[in-house]
Amino acid sequence: MNGQFPSVLLEKAVGEFAKLPGVGRKTALRLVLHLLRQDTTTVEALGHAIVTLKREVKYCKVCHNISDTEVCRICANPNRDRTIVCVVENIQDVMAVEATQQFTGLYHVLGGVISPMDGIGPGDLQIDSLVERVNAGGIEEVILALSTTMEGDTTGFYIYRKLEHLGVKLSVIARGVSIGDELEYTDEVTLGRSIVNRTPFSGTM
Repeated sequence: MNGQFPSVLLEKAVGEFAKLPGVGRKTALRLVLHLLRQDTTTVEALGHAIVTLKREVKYCKVCHNISDTEVCRICANPNRDRTIVCVVENIQDVMAVEATQQFTGLYHVLGGVISPMDGIGPGDLQIDSLVERVNAGGIEEVILALSTTMEGDTTGFYIYRKLEHLGVKLSVIARGVSIGDELEYTDEVTLGRSIVNRTPFSGTM
């Protein structure tokens, strides 16, 4: 973005906003100027919400979803089917699956997918804790609801190899989700049908 900033404070604020994913410097400038037009109380409320989020948010000790408490609301809900666990890549995917209203089991958030190009290996993900959950008993089915990318398929196959001898049913969401798609961008109807029509995991990539 060309042009001299009339204020060092403005330039610094734009620089911080531009660090956010998907936000270029032009968009960052628009956001900062928008905030400048708001009253002080509104801007302080935004700042407080962000700082409080960072300081106080927790990760569920069971499924690793974002939570306000040690155990998230989904894991603590006695009406959820505790025999089925849906394995997803991130928190956005939990939200996407929940929006379908087609799944009543529990979740396990990996925190990413195996991606050697990005330096992410199995040890960087919540795979061992998934194995521990299955080993603890009570889980009858694990649904692999990962993005249909090479990284997602690699991660699914790795998890399959870790769980295949533990006597749990392994399934994968139906390919109503197109190859290369990420779950969070899939429409609710398609994603819902993909979960309902899930198929046994074949163990092949």
